[in-house]
Amino acid sequence: MSEELLVRKIRDGTVIDHIPAGRALDVLKILGLSGKEGSTIAIVMNVPSKKLGRKDIVKVEGKFLEPKEVDEIALIAPTATINIVKDFRVLEKRRVQVPGEIKGLLRCPNPNCVTNTKREPIETRFKLVSIAPLKLKCYYCEDIVTEEQVIQQLVRE
Repeated sequence: MSEELLVRKIRDGTVIDHIPAGRALDVLKILGLSGKEGSTIAIVMNVPSKKLGRKDIVKVEGKFLEPKEVDEIALIAPTATINIVKDFRVLEKRRVQVPGEIKGLLRCPNPNCVTNTKREPIETRFKLVSIAPLKLKCYYCEDIVTEEQVIQQLVRE
């Protein structure tokens, strides 16, 4: 008996594949999806993957991602691929890329950083130090932001 993954195809929407195992619910939170919106959402978690060992998959009918959402997903799931589906066909497939510079998506954890003062409305800016594990450096105070801190900020309860 062969093992198969049976998940219905979507007509139009986005499939996010190759998400590191256990991060699918974080991806849904980034997208602001709870399941109450009425869209069909399929979540497959901890399935076998040749590349990752185990992976998650998220399919969202009727949802096409904004560039900011793709950047946020790249920060918590740098191995992910985004598939754009129309009329049950994959029109576009691309890997997410962790940007070399991240502007305005995160806040600096250093309370003394100039970006955290109310009288200085400065957009945050971070430089990518490493992808695995994820580390970012604040452009202004040079504090390091860890993967755990990024996830805490992006995945709002």
